[in-house]
Amino acid sequence: MNTSRRSALKTAATFAGVSVLTSSKVRAAEARDFYVAKNGRINQSLVTWNFRPLTIPELAKLSVKFGVKSVELVGPEHWPMLKELGLKCAIAGSHGFAKGFAQPDQHAECLKVLEQRIEQCAAHGVPSVISFSGFRKGLTVDDATKNTIEGLKKIAPFAEKHKVTIALEMLNSKVNVEMKGHPDYFCDDMDLSVRILKAVGSPYVKVLYDIYHVQIMHGDVISRLRQYKDYIAHYHTAGNPGRNEIDDTQEINYPPIMRAIAETKYTGYVGQEFIPVKADKVKSINESVKLCDV
Repeated sequence: MNTSRRSALKTAATFAGVSVLTSSKVRAAEARDFYVAKNGRINQSLVTWNFRPLTIPELAKLSVKFGVKSVELVGPEHWPMLKELGLKCAIAGSHGFAKGFAQPDQHAECLKVLEQRIEQCAAHGVPSVISFSGFRKGLTVDDATKNTIEGLKKIAPFAEKHKVTIALEMLNSKVNVEMKGHPDYFCDDMDLSVRILKAVGSPYVKVLYDIYHVQIMHGDVISRLRQYKDYIAHYHTAGNPGRNEIDDTQEINYPPIMRAIAETKYTGYVGQEFIPVKADKVKSINESVKLCDV
C-alpha cells in the first residue's frame, strides 16, 4: 500500500470516528432532558462553523429538538433539508471577511458573489446575506469609507429588487487570535458602520450586530442596539473573553441583552456563534438557547 493511500485511509478512519462520536452525543441529547425554547420573543439560530465536529444535519436536528428556528451561514445545497425540517436559513454566506468593499479592486468579485447569492436567497426565502468591509491595508479612514459606500451603493438596487437584506458585519480588530478577532479589519466601529449605511441610504443594506465584537470594541451593548435598532439586520452571540460559551464564565450578561432586543420590536434572528470549550457541545448549545429565551 503506498504512503498517500495509507494516509487517506487513516484520515477517513479518523473522520469516521469523529462522526460516530458526534452522532452518539446527539443521540444522548435526545434521550435526556433538554430545554425547548418557548417564549417566542427571540428567534434563535445556530451558526455552524463554530460547533464542529457537529455536522450541519446534526445541528439542524438539534435545532428542531431545542425549538431553534434556523441554521445559518450554510450553502444553498442545505436549504431544502432545512425546509423539510421546518427550519429557515436566517442569513446566507457570501464573499467572506478577507475581501470586501473597502478595497476598490475587490468590488467586482464581491459584487459577483453577492448577486448570485441574493438571487438564490430570493428563490428560497432566505431573508439576508452577509457582507464585509474587508481590510484597510494602509488606506485612510476617509478613503476606505468612500470605497465601502460606493461598493454597497452598486449592490443596493439589486438587493432592493429581490427584497434580500445585505448585512454588513462589524468585527473587532483588537484580538489577534484566529476567528476571535481581525486586526486591520476596516468596519471595526459601530458608529462608522452606521454612518456608511446612512450614506448608502437603502433599507436593504444594514448591519450585522455581533454582540461579542461590539463588547470588545465599545461596550455599551444595550445602549448601542437601542440607538441603532433601525439599522440592524441580524445579531450574533459569543462570550467575552474568548468567544466561548455565553454562560457565567464570561462578562456579557445575555438575558438582559435579549430582553432589550425584544423591546426594540426586532423580528429577525439571533445567531449563536460562540465557540464551545466545554466537552459537551450539545449541552452548551442547549444552555445558550435557554439563556436567550427571555
